[in-house]
Amino acid sequence: MNAPDRALIEAVQTNCHIADAAHAADMTLCIYLLQMREFYRWELGLPPLQPMAREAVGAWLSAREALWDGLEGQAWRALPLAGGSIDPFDVEPINAELLPQGLVYGAGYTAPGRASFFLAALESAQPRDGVLVRTSGHEYARGLSSPPAALQDGTIYLRQESLQRWLWEKYEAWTLRRSEGPFKRALDAHGYAADGEQAVTRMVQLQAETLILHELGEAQAAVLLGSDWSAMRQVLNDRRTELYVRAVRDLLADCRVTLPTLLQRQQGASLHFWFANLEGLRAELAPGLERAYAAYGAGDGGQALASACSQGAAHWQSVCEQVLTLHRLHGAAAQPQIRTLLESPATRQA
Repeated sequence: MNAPDRALIEAVQTNCHIADAAHAADMTLCIYLLQMREFYRWELGLPPLQPMAREAVGAWLSAREALWDGLEGQAWRALPLAGGSIDPFDVEPINAELLPQGLVYGAGYTAPGRASFFLAALESAQPRDGVLVRTSGHEYARGLSSPPAALQDGTIYLRQESLQRWLWEKYEAWTLRRSEGPFKRALDAHGYAADGEQAVTRMVQLQAETLILHELGEAQAAVLLGSDWSAMRQVLNDRRTELYVRAVRDLLADCRVTLPTLLQRQQGASLHFWFANLEGLRAELAPGLERAYAAYGAGDGGQALASACSQGAAHWQSVCEQVLTLHRLHGAAAQPQIRTLLESPATRQA
């Protein structure tokens, strides 16, 4: 495969910069600095764990923020393709031209009004359980936030380079304290005692499947909840409410597909990996899963976790349907009621 046309890379990357200019400031300072550090590594092609000169990173960060200031509010760039310029959100027509060239393109919204784009080398495209899984490798263009997996219009995009960089960043952060917990158990299950860094490499290779399982769960959730769910998300303008809405659907997907499948396969390493990433609102909403995982670690063979998944699948579907009922009754005005519902202790999976 030849490298993509430079003009195409620049157009996609410019759209990434425009998206970042609009929303980078929405992050907490800690998350912003961590993501900027990782973005610096990607842009300069630095390997994981390589030390970075503070002065160089600071100068790059200042230049990037100045670039964003100049791009904020600008229109998206059309993509220059052989058939002419095309809207950057017309993903399938774009991929119809790029896939035969060994490339894959992604564009969509990770949250209301928050666009995301990438251009990468195509590794494979395989049907699975009624959806298409497109796996990419080297990334030619990407934004500050680069989710390693996403479902869009019946296609799962698995971004292996983003997965690799995300896990290396997570590992580097863990080495500062080397605390016990699910991430340490996941490392141990991937051979950390013999070779720490090789364990991370194995984790990247093996845990791509866990991400795919989650997106397959998202595909099932999409069928259960219908198109009203996307319509409801599009009218949310409160960041906290949007995070809650995303969390309850994530939990529905994982209780229906991800966790039961990992239990059935007896993939302990992947279960540790999943719980290592049970953070923020998802952890707050699902204390019952945490307790069931503790029982799993104590040797119950996964019985409590299987029960929690069964209960959780029904519980989170019910919660999602309550959210949809509020939206159908009140439209955009339902947002405060949705937030009240999702913040209620009664909504948690006990």
